Amino acid sequence: MKENLTAFAPATVANLACGFDVMGLAIDNPGDEVTVSFNKSREIVVRSITGDGGKLSKDPMKNTASVAIQALCDDLHIDQGFDVSIKKKMPLGSGLGSSAASAVAGVFAANELLGRPFSRQELVPFAMMGEKMACGAAHADNVGPSMMGGIVLIRSYAPLDIISLPVPKKLCMVVVHPHVEVLTRDARAVIPQKIALEEGIAQWANTAALTAGLFQSNFDLIARSVEDHIAEPNRASLIPCFYEVKTAALYEGALACSISGSGPSIFAMCEGMASAKVVAAAMKSNLLKQKLKAMSIFPL
Repeated sequence: MKENLTAFAPATVANLACGFDVMGLAIDNPGDEVTVSFNKSREIVVRSITGDGGKLSKDPMKNTASVAIQALCDDLHIDQGFDVSIKKKMPLGSGLGSSAASAVAGVFAANELLGRPFSRQELVPFAMMGEKMACGAAHADNVGPSMMGGIVLIRSYAPLDIISLPVPKKLCMVVVHPHVEVLTRDARAVIPQKIALEEGIAQWANTAALTAGLFQSNFDLIARSVEDHIAEPNRASLIPCFYEVKTAALYEGALACSISGSGPSIFAMCEGMASAKVVAAAMKSNLLKQKLKAMSIFPL
């Protein structure tokens, strides 16, 4: 029986513009590593955190990894103790699911040590508890794809119903991360609680069309569908030069461009790696012109 295990959970692009809180995809890198081992204290102890600049709490009630592991233990009605060590390998407040990745890696590792009592999909609700602690909402558009991989659709939250969607072979994602921080709580605060009926109709039509486009590998349909009527119009002001970067990406041939999760990262969908490289260079160059440091990532 293993006494310790290290798990890696990838970063994610949530919402995909038209799928606010119900769609997301996992990217190859970056991600978080969490090492979990048994202890005899009957408590969950966060031993170390690196890569966070000292910003994250080691309080087991205030750390997404330990909160997720505790939720798992509570469901199993056990008081098994765990030591937890976290290596953050992505920026905090980046819109790439940083809090979700730690929760997913932690609860996945603990589940493995316990003999795998839960499937990956059954672990998602525990990881969601970590998200709830971090931002106040138990949403699955980051933890779902980080745990399951690929592209997912959350059809329902009560009960939780996660559907894996196909990834077209030539679909490439570009993510550009401006070196500014947007907290998830702040980004959620600017989203209106009520929207006009016509906006809702446009949004769910695009969500359905994007799903169809993925199944058909129809890049023209994907391009027409990745359009946000809810989050992007309200969050764009939190991201310096967002519309300039989006314009540059579309001009250089991106299928679509929008905000990754709560931002400030910006994603673009492209057909093929050659196009993705050109689009990434244009997006990054635009940010540098505005004297904003940025990194670009080719996730898929």
